[in-house]
Amino acid sequence: MGLVAEQMAFGPRPPGTNASQATATWIATTLEESGWTVEVHPVEYRGVVLHNVVGRLGSSGKGPLILATHYDTRPRADRDPVDPDAQVPGANDGASGVAVLLELARVLPERLAGQEVWLVFFDGEDSGGLDGWEWHAGASTFAAQLTAIPQAVVVVDMVGDADLQLPVERNSDPALVKEIWDVAERLGAGAFVQEPGASIIDDHRPFVDMGIPAVLIIDLDYAYWHTAADTLDKVSAESLAQVGRVLEAWLLSRR
Repeated sequence: MGLVAEQMAFGPRPPGTNASQATATWIATTLEESGWTVEVHPVEYRGVVLHNVVGRLGSSGKGPLILATHYDTRPRADRDPVDPDAQVPGANDGASGVAVLLELARVLPERLAGQEVWLVFFDGEDSGGLDGWEWHAGASTFAAQLTAIPQAVVVVDMVGDADLQLPVERNSDPALVKEIWDVAERLGAGAFVQEPGASIIDDHRPFVDMGIPAVLIIDLDYAYWHTAADTLDKVSAESLAQVGRVLEAWLLSRR
């Protein structure tokens, strides 16, 4: 929750803003402090410079396991019934996934052995459908420039809702879904619902299209999605912990 609050202190974080750049720098610094090797990949998209932040740890010779999320927020709260031109604070839609991955960055270095893990923080996801933007601008560029073929890619998005429900996204790799949801069942993580959910365009799709096993973990049934009410009080520490523990256990199960 502290990591969510730190992001909220930057204010809304749409691509190309000072708040976005400050967030990218903070993510990179936080990863480095936890012992990860960090790269920031700038790329221009529709006249805006996006910044993907990548943390790497370990080596395996088998290709990395990638955990990813987006850190940007939507420029306009187009679903807000009161002020659709407001900016979205992005407590759940943006900050929740970043918080889970940064906490994993803190706890994983002492637990990984013989594994290569990348934590990737994408820019340019949440402007999708506005002004001609796609839903995975940063992820598409990253996927096209991969220097190693990952074993698996797991994307988390909007995982902080107090009433967390994580059904199976329909474009996700079935075998990878089974691995993760089976781990969740073993841990008693009830938010992971083993039934089909929606088909969603998100940062996993470029990897799916390349034939790389990829999964999207998301709760899209969130009343404050793309509104000005997506604020810190809507985020649950228990939900963040549940997702983080499942991802940690899944990574360790792949050793």
